[in-house]
Amino acid sequence: MADEQSPSDVETLTLALLHSRGEVERLHERERLVNSLLGSLNVVLWALDWTAHKVVYVSPAYERIFGRSAALLLAGYDQWLDSIYPDDMEYAVQSLQSVHQLGSVEQREYRIVRGDGEVRWLSDKCFLSSPRLLGGQSLVVGIAEDITEKKALQSELQRLATRDVLTGASNRRHFFEQAQARLLAAQSEGQPLAFLLLDIDDFKKINDAHGHQMGDRVLQRVAHCGAYVLRRDDLFGRIGGEEFAALFPDCDLQQARQVAERLQREVQRLRFDVEAGSFAVSISQGITELRAGDALDDLYARADAAMYQAKRAGKDCIVLG
Repeated sequence: MADEQSPSDVETLTLALLHSRGEVERLHERERLVNSLLGSLNVVLWALDWTAHKVVYVSPAYERIFGRSAALLLAGYDQWLDSIYPDDMEYAVQSLQSVHQLGSVEQREYRIVRGDGEVRWLSDKCFLSSPRLLGGQSLVVGIAEDITEKKALQSELQRLATRDVLTGASNRRHFFEQAQARLLAAQSEGQPLAFLLLDIDDFKKINDAHGHQMGDRVLQRVAHCGAYVLRRDDLFGRIGGEEFAALFPDCDLQQARQVAERLQREVQRLRFDVEAGSFAVSISQGITELRAGDALDDLYARADAAMYQAKRAGKDCIVLG
């Protein structure tokens, strides 16, 4: 017959059980605290077994930011691929693969398509975890943050920094910065390039007769004509009150003249309604092309001289310089 436990043994066992239960409760409490903290974060923490192509962990914010089921993601890696915006798919996968291969920290930005179809921007910082921390298993782990609003703000700041607020055309500083870069590229590659200046005829009279608000409308409509007529790679900007400039990469003088003639016709079609009826506007244009040894100032000076020659010739015409 086994010996009965002494009161001291029972007491020791009871204390041990109580201590064990207390440890379990403390662990549960810590787990609840961690889950609560993770749930309050507006970022997604994730871990991926790259070899098995399996997501092994994703934090609660995933469903809020991605608008998709975390359970489905944990069940299949393809769920992550399905959430990537198609144009960003190759970049997102390759950058993730480079982290696994090189073990380096990778900061990347890409777009996702939420479950409701909304496109959002993510900043995703990931790195390769140490196998010593995970029992020999190496995982790619990371933290993803929704930066859509930040991207929109950056885009707006960029627009304000590069665009004329009234007309939407490039502002003077941005136009000449881009024109200088295109000029150097044309000289390096031996490609033609043309430069155009235009001025709205009798603009002061328009302001005096119809007010500055109507003058603003004229500027906007002329700028819209420029945006409509110019080719995709051409530059167009407002560089002074009623003066605009255009740069035509890979375009000789005669080709540039054809674009200028189309612009002339578009502006001639414009009509502006006022109390007494309506009025039309016209533009004077000067064009020149890149010559050996030219700086941007040389192109500007020749185009400017040609434009004022057009003014002296009766306005509403094009002069080559």
